[in-house]
Formats: sequence, C-alpha cells, structure tokens
Amino acid sequence: MRDIARLDHYRTTRVRRDAPSPRRTAGEVTRGMPASSHRESPPEPLWREALGERLRAHRAERAETLGETAGRAGVSPQYLSEMERGLKEPSSEMIAAVAGALGLTLPDLVGDVARHLAPRSRAMPPTPQLLVTAA
Repeated sequence: MRDIARLDHYRTTRVRRDAPSPRRTAGEVTRGMPASSHRESPPEPLWREALGERLRAHRAERAETLGETAGRAGVSPQYLSEMERGLKEPSSEMIAAVAGALGLTLPDLVGDVARHLAPRSRAMPPTPQLLVTAA
C-alpha cells in the first residue's frame, strides 16, 4: 500500500517555477535526471485508473448496477467500485472475471484500455508482424 501512496505522490508533485533553483553546473544530474528534463508536465496516467474508467464505461453502456456486474464476476460491489475508481490494483484473474461479466474478452478490454491511454494526437503504432518464409 505504501508503494501506491508513493506513486500517487510522485504523480501529484510538480516542479514549481516560482521556487528558487539551486545553482548547477551544465549537465549536472539531479535525482537521476538531467537538469534540462525538469519541466512541468501533466502526470502520466496510471493503468489502474484507465482500467477503472473503461470498466465503468462498459458497465454504463450495459445500464447495469455495480451489484449486478459484481455478482456475475464473483466480486463484492465495494471491490468493483474501488476498481472503477482506480483505487485497487486487481489481479489478472479479477480483471478477467469482471471483463467476462461485462461480455468482454480480456484481450478486448486490454486493447480498449491501451487505446484509452494512447495520446489523442497519435494513433496506436501498428502491431509488428512476423513474416513466415517457406523453407
């Protein structure tokens, strides 16, 4: 649990522009990053948050309550609610159970989450294909 709290802290802290910066020599590294890479940027989305958003969207499309979906998935409504709010790091078995309860396959759900995480300005890169040659 402490690791999740630490990650949430990492995501919410930003470099303050109004704070005085210590003097550095050119190329000096601070906390493992070059001085030039300390920029203010939006936090990276977390997998569990994107997963939760997509689970909630699929459940809403089916016009189901937490209790209905959770009952079919074999989880408590409270646990499903925490998954949807991005508070839980569910196991692959839990994700598969909820996906099945929503009428999705695990690959379909994972692909949906990946598309949701992809930057809006870029399309997903093509999947590499293996070429099979006859011997």
